[in-house]
Amino acid sequence: MRTQLNLFDLKQKVNYKTEILAGLTVAMTMIPESLSFAILAGLSPLTGLYAAFIMGIVTAVLGGRPGMVSGGAGATVVVLIALMQSHGVEYVFAAVALAGIFQILVGVLRLGKFIRLVPQPVMYGFVNGLAIIIFMAQVEQFKVAGDAGKEWMSGTALWIMLGLVLLTVLIVMFFSKLTRAVPASLVAIIIVFGLVLFFGIDTKTVKDIASVSGGLPPFHIPSVPFDLNMLKIIFPYSLVMAGVGLIESLLTLNVVDEITGTKGKSNRECVAQGTANILNGFFTGMGGCAMIAQSFVNLSAGSRARLSAIIASLTILLIILVGAPVIERVPMAALVGVMIMVAIGTFEWISLRIINKMPKHDVIVGILVAAITVWLHNLALAVLIGVIISALVFAWESAKRIRARKYLDDRGVKHYEIYGPLFFGSTAAFAEKFDVQQDPVEVIIDFKESRIMDMSAIDALNKLTEKYQSAGKILRLRHLSKDCRALLKNAEAVIEVNVMEDPEYSVATDEQ
Repeated sequence: MRTQLNLFDLKQKVNYKTEILAGLTVAMTMIPESLSFAILAGLSPLTGLYAAFIMGIVTAVLGGRPGMVSGGAGATVVVLIALMQSHGVEYVFAAVALAGIFQILVGVLRLGKFIRLVPQPVMYGFVNGLAIIIFMAQVEQFKVAGDAGKEWMSGTALWIMLGLVLLTVLIVMFFSKLTRAVPASLVAIIIVFGLVLFFGIDTKTVKDIASVSGGLPPFHIPSVPFDLNMLKIIFPYSLVMAGVGLIESLLTLNVVDEITGTKGKSNRECVAQGTANILNGFFTGMGGCAMIAQSFVNLSAGSRARLSAIIASLTILLIILVGAPVIERVPMAALVGVMIMVAIGTFEWISLRIINKMPKHDVIVGILVAAITVWLHNLALAVLIGVIISALVFAWESAKRIRARKYLDDRGVKHYEIYGPLFFGSTAAFAEKFDVQQDPVEVIIDFKESRIMDMSAIDALNKLTEKYQSAGKILRLRHLSKDCRALLKNAEAVIEVNVMEDPEYSVATDEQ
């Protein structure tokens, strides 16, 4: 009974009808995206479907967030394109498995909480860059094999492709306004598919990209040399994929938390994502992460339990086993149209509407992250650079906010009341506040509205007290918080903390 509770999180009675219908709806929306993302990376479409099945069912059972859906997502696949082109699919499988190990380590070490450090402008840039990559990738589908490699379509073939893509886009746009009971992307694919079959239209299909054979995901150890050189090749790709996958998954988890008013478990989700990716690497899946769009579809359909994601995964497996001949005949134009709408839906249009209301440095960070994402196809690096720049901007702005209120009391003692944090960025401005030569014999620095943050701050205090002692004057610190006193105490092993203790607020002892 305990296992059953863990599986379905039965805090309340599960509505099985709602969960099953939600799962079927999610499966229908995942199939075209999984196929398109696999084709985008130059992989067999079947690797995308395997990833959708494996990611979906493993994270549904083991994940930290009921109602969230995972599959073969574009965010992680984009990272592997260069590796696929340079070393082939076997190295991709090995990289996916290693990425899974990294993700499990993040969960075990309880590092999932650090997703909070990603600022909103960085997320805008990340999502917008991903949307642009997805859109640009669809342009490649307008190429066909020729004598000199891939060539652009021309003539009738081009106009047919353009017309079917436009029809798909229009159907998705207008059908979604009529009803959300059935996924608009699924309806568009079915209509375009039916037109192509009924009128015998000659156009590019999934089979022209790769053959889809039905069968269970086969166990397969990646055919790569298990040596240090192989690890050097896949390590950066695995690290980036693990980071991108966790960023996408944990951000999706936070969004689902807000929608449902409940709290997911980020570290448990990291372990589940890692486990699913390890299995992908050994069962010929392309790997993946949480899918924001499918999670929204799932929640909109009324799902609040794990059952819907399990149903969606099993439905995809059933289609793999018996529906391969049908999938191979799906027009590529329909998938291109769906992916164009996915790109449009992924782009954060609100970031353009509020661009004139955002601080300039936030605008620059967002644009830079998007540019790096598109240019290098490296989402994790883009996010990392964005976070670093945002942190440096924050440090610079905080450094400018430190100030001091100065006054003499009745006893002729000079007081400096410090406002703002004292850390590496503000030490220069802090030192400029003091007039050692003109100050009286006794000086008090009041930290009631300030904090000593790091070793740079301690070193600044050390140098300041040396100046006062050299001038034959007494310097005292007042209103140091407990953590500041502990920091000064610990620093005594590294440098001499030249601070004379305030009789009321001891610096050198832990009791106060």
